[in-house]
Amino acid sequence: MQARIPNPALANPAALKALIALAESTGDTGVPKTTHYLMHVRASQINGCAGCLEMHTKEMREAGESDERIFTVAAWRDTAYFTEPERAALALAEALTRIADRADPVDDGIWDEAARHYDERQLSSLVLSIAAINTWNRLNVATRQVAGAS
Repeated sequence: MQARIPNPALANPAALKALIALAESTGDTGVPKTTHYLMHVRASQINGCAGCLEMHTKEMREAGESDERIFTVAAWRDTAYFTEPERAALALAEALTRIADRADPVDDGIWDEAARHYDERQLSSLVLSIAAINTWNRLNVATRQVAGAS
């Protein structure tokens, strides 16, 4: 397996700088980094982005996450490993990743559950974080970036 071209963001310094700035803008809002990692893993699973899965599962492990939590992100609804706020963030990540699957991708139930656990600034952080990982996923998938190739 070989990439079609290098990742476009890595080949374009201005794009890379913008994507890094977007990612950094989601910090310092009170949302744990591990919640962001969980959302990044889940969106990357849905989008089939092996490179992002490799990166973000390693981040989870480095942050001290258990194997059980890392291995069961795709089945988060059926485990006892995730908190209610994490579940709300994961549901939001799924909805924002699968926007074409439903007429109202982020229905009031999903949004209201997230808003029950996160304030406006934190919700903004979650939405921006999900948008960022979906951008990276699309860049990697379109150009067939290969996990473990380097």
